[in-house]
Amino acid sequence: MKTLLEKYCAAFAPSGQEDELREMIASDVAPYADELRTDRSGSLIAFKKGRKRRAEKLLFSAHMDEVGFMVTHISEEGFAYFGTIGGIDPRVTAGKRVLLGDKRLPGVIAAKAIHMQKPEERGVPAPIEEMFIDIGALSEENTKSLVSVGDCAVFAPNFETFGDGFIKSKAIDDRFGCALLVRLLQSDLEYDAYFAFCTAEEVGCRGAMTVAQAVGADTVVVLEATTAGDIPGAPKSRVACRVGGGAVVSFMDGGTIYPRGLVDAVMRLAEEKGIRAQLKELVAGGNDASAYQRAAAGARVLALSAPVRYIHSACSVAKYDDLEQVFALASALAERSF
Repeated sequence: MKTLLEKYCAAFAPSGQEDELREMIASDVAPYADELRTDRSGSLIAFKKGRKRRAEKLLFSAHMDEVGFMVTHISEEGFAYFGTIGGIDPRVTAGKRVLLGDKRLPGVIAAKAIHMQKPEERGVPAPIEEMFIDIGALSEENTKSLVSVGDCAVFAPNFETFGDGFIKSKAIDDRFGCALLVRLLQSDLEYDAYFAFCTAEEVGCRGAMTVAQAVGADTVVVLEATTAGDIPGAPKSRVACRVGGGAVVSFMDGGTIYPRGLVDAVMRLAEEKGIRAQLKELVAGGNDASAYQRAAAGARVLALSAPVRYIHSACSVAKYDDLEQVFALASALAERSF
C-alpha cells in the first residue's frame, strides 16, 4: 500500500480537478473490478463480486480531492493572488512550494516581508487574500502568458518516510483512503461490495451526494484521514486521537452522528481480531459520511480514519502501522454479511 500511497500523494488533484488521480486509480482497479464507471460529478464507482452475494448493499468510500488554491488575480508585478480550495490555515501557507496550473509550474507562496510590516502586523499570520504565488516572473504579461485566473495550485509533492515508521507528505487526506480502497478491491472478497472514489469532499462533500443516488447503498464505510492533536501544548480534551493508536472510529463529528450500534460493533470486531482501534474523542470536522447519511434514501454510515498530524498542510504526518490497522479493520468489515 505504501507504493500506491506515494503515487497517489504525488497526483495533482484539487477539488474539481481530480482527473489525473481518477485515471491512475481506474488503471489500477480495472483488472479487478466487475463494473467500473465515472458519474457526472467525476466520481469513480466500482463494483466487485465476492464469493457470496449480500442481502444489502455495502459501499466503501474515499475522496480523491485535496485542498489547494485558485488564482483570482494577476498583479502588474506578475504575482498570482489566490483563494483557497477547502480549509487551509494561513499559518501553514506562506513560504510553501506549490505546483500551478496545467503546466505544473513551480512556485512559492509569499506574503509581505517582515521588514515591510506595520508593528500591528508582526507576529500575526497574513490573511490569505494578502498572499500571492511567485512563479519567477517579472511582469503581468509574463505571468499571463503562463497562468490564467481560475488556474489551480496544490502543495508540491514531498512524500518521504522518516523516523520510526512514519510518513510525511501533502494530501495524505485522503490519498490514504484511496490507496486502501484500491488494495481492498484488488483482494478476494467474501461478499459483493461497491467502492467509490469521490470528488469535491473538501468543498462540501459534493461527489458523495451523487454517488449516494447512483449506488443506493444500505451501509457506507467512509475511509478518511482525521486530525491527530497529540502534539505539545494541546489540551488532553482536544487531542481527538493519537498517531500510533491505530484506526480511529468516530461516534460524532461536525456533520454526522454515527449509529451507536454500528460504532460499538466495529469496536468489538477490532478487539476480536486483535486490531488496534481508538474512538475519536472530539466532535469536530466532517467527511462524506454526512452526505451518504442524508442523500437519496439515506444510509447507515461508519467512518474509519487514520490519525494524521498537521492535516491540510504542505506536510502531513502519519504512522504507517496506523494505516495498516485501518486496512485490517476495513478488511474485517468486508468479510461481514451485515
